[in-house]
Amino acid sequence: MIEPGRTESKRQGPRFSWRGLLAGIVTPVVAVAASLLIGSLVIAALKVNPLVAYGYLFRGAVGNLGQLTGTIVNAIPLIFAGLAVTVAFRGSIFNIGGEGQIYFGALFAILAGTMLKLPPGIHLIVALAAGALGGLLWALIPGYLNAKRGLNEVIVTILMNYIAQWFVAYLVHGPIREPGWNPQSAMVEATARLPILIRGTSLHWGIFIAIAAAILVHLLLTRTGLGFAIRMVGSNREASRYAGINSAQVVILTMCISGALAGLAGATEMLGVRYRLLDGFSPGYGFDAIAVAMVGRTTALGTVLGALFFGALRSGATVMQSGTGLPIVAVYFIQGLVILFMIAGSSVNFFKNLANPKKEVTTGGRSA
Repeated sequence: MIEPGRTESKRQGPRFSWRGLLAGIVTPVVAVAASLLIGSLVIAALKVNPLVAYGYLFRGAVGNLGQLTGTIVNAIPLIFAGLAVTVAFRGSIFNIGGEGQIYFGALFAILAGTMLKLPPGIHLIVALAAGALGGLLWALIPGYLNAKRGLNEVIVTILMNYIAQWFVAYLVHGPIREPGWNPQSAMVEATARLPILIRGTSLHWGIFIAIAAAILVHLLLTRTGLGFAIRMVGSNREASRYAGINSAQVVILTMCISGALAGLAGATEMLGVRYRLLDGFSPGYGFDAIAVAMVGRTTALGTVLGALFFGALRSGATVMQSGTGLPIVAVYFIQGLVILFMIAGSSVNFFKNLANPKKEVTTGGRSA
């Protein structure tokens, strides 16, 4: 952690730069535009008019109130999971285990929502806290192994994804299975459910919690000593150690925060949309979150916008598929292109800065 003698000026966030802001906006916009352009060539090769396909995609995402709220609902778990990746990235930790942490967050939220009997409001808060705790505990393991034993967090978190998914599948098919044909848990109590924001839609209050989480993550990373320590450790772990920062403790704390955010992704999905735990309920939120964080250039606000974009793609994909007959993997192809162009854009900035060593080298918000 930061020593008491550290000056307050060093605790402040990075200075505002119009050039940096412009670069932060232009790169994702160019990446998205280029991916849509190349995607249109693939769609045309499949003998479908790209303008018609994108028209269906747009209408499916924001065509009416129900589709617009569906886009926001799809974006809620992506915001939480994207913030989880963002926090970890800032600490130079590649938390690929968001999927497993989402599963454990969902499991803990379901257990709290079905087994506890509490008054309305309190029950919801307890269930959300349980979900965050589930993700935190699942992320604590790779965080500890990385900080104390030097194990590669990428390998550990990937393996733990499989463990979490199969463990939840076992529980749903066995110990917590509700009597009946379908392998699923019991429904959460009404007192633990997130209220619906607009009647007749599935939009729930989780969107406000997600926005609040984004604001808190922004303040954490730019206005607190812990945020400075996370960025310092992310820049250079050895140098931060010489500067008096307990890098091992910061790594573990970073993973705990990241895991708690991912756990909230699973909790809000259970308490706001599904109300019961199913085998394989996540369509890959934890993996999409990596792309969301990259499109958002590992900033809290950018992550929210990136989540809305990917939520729109998910919502519009079904309508595009039914309207044109295109396979839904066409949308996944476009998502992959966005990631590819984002990486390419970051690489261009990296080599430019490498050619001019007087300037600070940054890649996605981290010094390299």
